[in-house]
Amino acid sequence: MSVVHTPVSVEDPVNAAILKVSEDRVAGFLHDPLGEIARQSGIDLDTTIDRIRAMLRAGVIRRVRQTLLATNLAHGALVAWQVPEEKLDAAFTFMSKHDPFSGHVVIRTTDAVTPGSRYRLWTTLKVPQGYDIAKHAEFLRVQVGADAFRLMPAKRLFALGVGHIRRRGLEPGSRADVLADVLDTTIVELSALDWQVLVALKREFEPEELVPDLWVARAREAGVDLATFYATAESLAARGVIGRFSTFLEHVKETAGGERVTRYNALFHWQVPAGREIEAGREVGRHHVMTHAYWREGGPEFRDVNIMGVAHGLDKALLMEHKAAIDAHLREAGIDLGYTNVFWGGRSEIKPSEISPFAFADFYRERGIDSETLRA
Repeated sequence: MSVVHTPVSVEDPVNAAILKVSEDRVAGFLHDPLGEIARQSGIDLDTTIDRIRAMLRAGVIRRVRQTLLATNLAHGALVAWQVPEEKLDAAFTFMSKHDPFSGHVVIRTTDAVTPGSRYRLWTTLKVPQGYDIAKHAEFLRVQVGADAFRLMPAKRLFALGVGHIRRRGLEPGSRADVLADVLDTTIVELSALDWQVLVALKREFEPEELVPDLWVARAREAGVDLATFYATAESLAARGVIGRFSTFLEHVKETAGGERVTRYNALFHWQVPAGREIEAGREVGRHHVMTHAYWREGGPEFRDVNIMGVAHGLDKALLMEHKAAIDAHLREAGIDLGYTNVFWGGRSEIKPSEISPFAFADFYRERGIDSETLRA
C-alpha cells in the first residue's frame, strides 16, 4: 500500500495560494479565520486546514496565531545593544532563550563602518503596562554584560505585515497608489476580563487545534462562554489592539526540505528633516517590499536616523535595488536624506514578546526580585 504524503513545500501551488493569504491578509478578529483563508485562496476548507497543519508539523510554518498590535498593549522599543565581541553569542542566547519579553533577536552588521556598527545585537523588547522598559533593559544589560544600549520606541507605524510569498517577484519601486496609513502607539488599558480572553486568544495553535470551530476551545481555556469570548475579542479589535490571524513562515532558518523563504534581512535607516517624519514614513510604507516601517529616533549613536524599515529577500543585490528605488522616491517627493544605512541581519531568532503583567511578575519573582520595583 502506498502512503500519500501531504506536500509541505512553499513552492507547491496549493500551499503558495494558501500562504499568499494566510501570512498577512486576514486582518482583525474573525469568528472563522481558517474559512476566510480558504475563501480568499480559492482552496477548500478541508485542504486548507490539512496543508497548514502539515506545514506547521514540518516546521515550514513556525507558528500559527492571532497576532496583537502589541505597541498599543505594552511599552515597547527596538533596542540596539553594544556588547563585547566575546560576549555576543552568549548575549544572543540569553535574549532569545531566557527573556520572554525580548522578541526578535538579531545579530547585525553594516557594509559601511559607522559609530552605530558597534551595536551588533538588536532586539525588540516589550514590558507590560505600568512597568518601566528602561529598568528591564538595564536588568538585561547586567545579565549579558553589555556596555550600552539604545532604546528606540516607535512613535508611529507605517507598515506592518509579513507576506514573504506574496512579495516574491516584486519589481524595485513597486508601491501602492496611496500613502501608507499611520498607526499610532497609544496604550490601551485593559480590564481583567480583557486580559483573561487575550491570553487565550494569542496563544500559538498546535496542529491538532486547527479545526473549523477554532475558538470554542479557547473560550473554554479563558473560562468564559463562547458569546462572551467573541464579544470581548470584537471589543479588543474595535479598540485597535488586534492585528491579524497569521501563519508565520520559518524565514530565518532552512526548512527540513532544504528550502529558504528568505536569505537576507535588511534594516534600512533614513535620516529625514525634523517635522517630515510622518510624511516620509507614509512614502516608505507605500513600497510593497517593506514588511515593517516606523518612525523611531536613533539618536547620535545612529546619526539621528528617524525612519526605519525592514525588508526581506533571497537576493542581496535586489534588496539594494529596492532600497535605491525608495531613496529616489523620497527625493522625488522633496524629502532630503541627510544619512542612510543598511544593517544586515545574520544570526536570528524570531518569537513574539510576552506582554502579560502576570508573566512579568512571575519572571522577577523567580529571580528573587519584586516586580513592583520596576514600576514606571
